[in-house]
Amino acid sequence: MKIISPNYILTPKELLTNMSIAFDKTIKKIAPLDELKKEFPDAKITVLKKHSLLMPGLINSHVHVEFSGNKTELSYGDFISWLYSVIENREDLINGCSKECMSQAIDNMLHSGITTFGAVSSHAMDLEACVEAKQNVVFFNELIGSQATMADALFGDFISRLDASKAVAREGFYPAIAIHSPYSVHPVLIKKAINIAKDENLKMTAHFMESQAERDWLDNSEGEFKEFFENLLKQSSSVSDSKEFLENFNDIQTLLTHVVKATESEIDTISSSKHTVIHCPISNRLLGNGAINLKEINDKNINFVTATDGLSSNYKLDLFEEMKAALFMHSELPLLDLAQKLIDSVTINAAKALGLNTGEISEGKNADMIVLDLDHEPTEELAIHLILKQYNISNIFINGEII
Repeated sequence: MKIISPNYILTPKELLTNMSIAFDKTIKKIAPLDELKKEFPDAKITVLKKHSLLMPGLINSHVHVEFSGNKTELSYGDFISWLYSVIENREDLINGCSKECMSQAIDNMLHSGITTFGAVSSHAMDLEACVEAKQNVVFFNELIGSQATMADALFGDFISRLDASKAVAREGFYPAIAIHSPYSVHPVLIKKAINIAKDENLKMTAHFMESQAERDWLDNSEGEFKEFFENLLKQSSSVSDSKEFLENFNDIQTLLTHVVKATESEIDTISSSKHTVIHCPISNRLLGNGAINLKEINDKNINFVTATDGLSSNYKLDLFEEMKAALFMHSELPLLDLAQKLIDSVTINAAKALGLNTGEISEGKNADMIVLDLDHEPTEELAIHLILKQYNISNIFINGEII
């Protein structure tokens, strides 16, 4: 048992002062220090310095660790141009990021306060690095393939990767399933993967409506994707449409990434099915896809979480940086309210979306916590300052262990 005594504790509902926390793997009690000393007389006590703030560890729900080798190889500003640059540099991107490269990206996330992440894995090249990560990991094995003639082979590869992740036996590692997107996965494969997720109670995620090219292709089999699919995959029409795609997930709550080009009807479906939207503002800007309508997302009572995406469409895997971008991107929203929602989107709301017992400083929750060194007494605008100032992180705890 351990006791930690900061100046301030950020809980989902309030900022606590003159309170301490007793914990092992989970948070056992939040109370004044003297009370905890009496109840847990053998606990190791750590009293933190002035202006120390204890808050939940951050949760990055969507990151492509495998593509962490990108520096300046890829083209930004337009989705299709970026996609062609990914294909052109694919071998260099994959082979250019060793296990050490991926582990470095994971460590960088840790140093920025990320104690849990969702790794969307296309090839399982990141499996070993994720298994060895200090953080909690939801390992999303990604299914991709729109060609019916390749369906069996692609699904076999997917199952092999999924089985490998299910064989991992370590605390805080959770196998899961990702569907790449409605335009890149055959409906038959989607249904088979969903059945597995339901039978085995696995979390699911999917990219959805990231670009105008996706919108045009799914609606009319036209637009910038037309040449792409005809030349590279010999397909003249989309294998499904957006309505059909979303209907597949009616009975399984799913994390849908981007949702920038979704229609009002699609937003209504996402809301009624209680899906979560993953917002990646820097990626959306760099690939020229515009900004999600967060007001509509909030008005429809849709849970949204903020994530970094991968280094193939970002320059840093840092959720404080991501929240800062979102704070300025959504200038139509009230500043303080947005800042508070963004903090929730990388803590309590992300934990709920991933089905994890973490994301908040509350009794019974896993002790995934970070300590920030503030330079002043916090005000009612603390959420804004946390995002803008990116204070030093002096302590990190994962499952109660100091990292």
